[in-house]
Amino acid sequence: MNGWFLAAGITALGVSAVHIVGGRRDVVRPLLSSGLADEPKRVLHAVWHMVSIDLVLSGLALLYLSLTDGTPETGLVAWFVAAHFIAYAAAFLVVTLSVDWPRPLLRLPQWILLLPVAALAAAGAA
Repeated sequence: MNGWFLAAGITALGVSAVHIVGGRRDVVRPLLSSGLADEPKRVLHAVWHMVSIDLVLSGLALLYLSLTDGTPETGLVAWFVAAHFIAYAAAFLVVTLSVDWPRPLLRLPQWILLLPVAALAAAGAA
């Protein structure tokens, strides 16, 4: 059993739970009750669900990898998951740093949850 992948999978599933519960309250409800036009509102709502599914599947994939025997494909999948968690974190960092907010790194703190999954998955792959 690979402890790095186990930790990454558990962390990713925790991030998924935070995204689903917190995002529904802080992002989805305000979005759906906003005056935004119906089509972009529904597209953004679908994207939120798409990310929810991606986060859960990534967590499950990492848990599965923790049970594998370390085949070469294991590392490739782990690097892919690590790369997309880095990309997610980078997207939040770029957006939050592009706005003139006080203490910008704490305004969209999702990157703080995403980077540990990337680091743990990369450690397991290395």
